[in-house]
Amino acid sequence: MQDDDIVQRISTLAAEEHELERSGAVATGEDNLARLRELEVALDQCWDLLRQRRARRSAGLDPDDAHPRDVGTVEGYQQ
Repeated sequence: MQDDDIVQRISTLAAEEHELERSGAVATGEDNLARLRELEVALDQCWDLLRQRRARRSAGLDPDDAHPRDVGTVEGYQQ
């Protein structure tokens, strides 16, 4: 997956997240809350992968060696 593909995926996921929030659907059901959580996790994974690729490129390494990290890793980062 190339950087442009990741950015496009982020845009798509963020648009769906915003639509759920804007429509008030989140407040109307557990399915919508679960979907919102899935979107948040997927966005975190995409951003992490994009950051990995950019860091590898800056370090003179192959960005294609970056891989999506598992949910536990990505969601376990300290703020």
